[in-house]
Amino acid sequence: MLDLIHPNRRRVLGASVMTVAAAELAISGLAHARASAARLGDVRPGDTSLGPLKQIHAGVLNVGYAELGPAGGPAVLLLHGWPYDIHTYVDVAPWLASKGYRVIVPFLRGFGTTQFISSDTVRNGQPAALAVDAIALLDALKIPKAIVAGCDWGARTADILAALWPERCVGLVSVSGYLISSQAAGRAPLPPEAEFQWWYQFYFATERGRAGYEKYRRDFAGLIWKLASPKWGFDAATFDRSAVALDNPDHVAVVIHNYRWRQGLVEGEAKYDPFEQKLASAPAIIVPSITLEGDANGAPHLEPGAYARKFIGPYAHRTVTGGIGHNLPQEDPQAFAQAVVDLATR
Repeated sequence: MLDLIHPNRRRVLGASVMTVAAAELAISGLAHARASAARLGDVRPGDTSLGPLKQIHAGVLNVGYAELGPAGGPAVLLLHGWPYDIHTYVDVAPWLASKGYRVIVPFLRGFGTTQFISSDTVRNGQPAALAVDAIALLDALKIPKAIVAGCDWGARTADILAALWPERCVGLVSVSGYLISSQAAGRAPLPPEAEFQWWYQFYFATERGRAGYEKYRRDFAGLIWKLASPKWGFDAATFDRSAVALDNPDHVAVVIHNYRWRQGLVEGEAKYDPFEQKLASAPAIIVPSITLEGDANGAPHLEPGAYARKFIGPYAHRTVTGGIGHNLPQEDPQAFAQAVVDLATR
């Protein structure tokens, strides 16, 4: 089991130390190696399935989600990002379920079969709204506490849950670390190289960008997948399986609102203001946490040392090697699943 770094004895880890050792990532006796990264114990990609989707009213949404594993098992909430979908966890979720965990994998608002209950609800993509969605889902499923884990938008949402509702979180697994931000922070200019990485955010700020994403959303998503994971050799079938989720009728509105809100170009909803005010202070995370980063992440991200101090509970960072990009749970499901298990059994 991983020895999580307690805040009283935390130190800055060198890159070689942060790299996950083979023995540390073993699952059921399998050594961690890139050749076996797509294999989780006795579960192989060709054998895995997220099964039939379920639907449940939760807050302002009718949420589409996959549920795997025994109803009485320790709960794990797996949150996907943009422009991905629940198949980010197509290998992680069945393996965790086979080990006795109750795994919940929902479509975010604007993705897949998740729908707004009312046509009058604002198609809001601000981070606090997505976090409230996750709490509403846990409430609807009568899950008092869960390990929350995610990447991209899902990691940001999981971070917010851990920061604002620590009593609901057994632990946190976050790809690319601490992603909590605010509109004020989003308005601050960055060095040119960093701004260049956010090119699509500026594109989405224009009506041309909104129309372009509406028309070319699958081409756009395919480009992001390649840029964010330059060494991931996904095939057309893998991409097409996830791209269907982008056909949700509210998808474009939610995505555009999310990126425009980050730049302060649109307002959020007043009911989320108390949450955003707390998040603007960059609150520390006290729950046991593991952050992960792929060694070939092509998406904008901070170095682990830049956010390590935001985790003041038991904490560890793992750099996952082997050409792993932004969609880490799908590219190296073994590393992601092991982080969940280590938190559950610590």
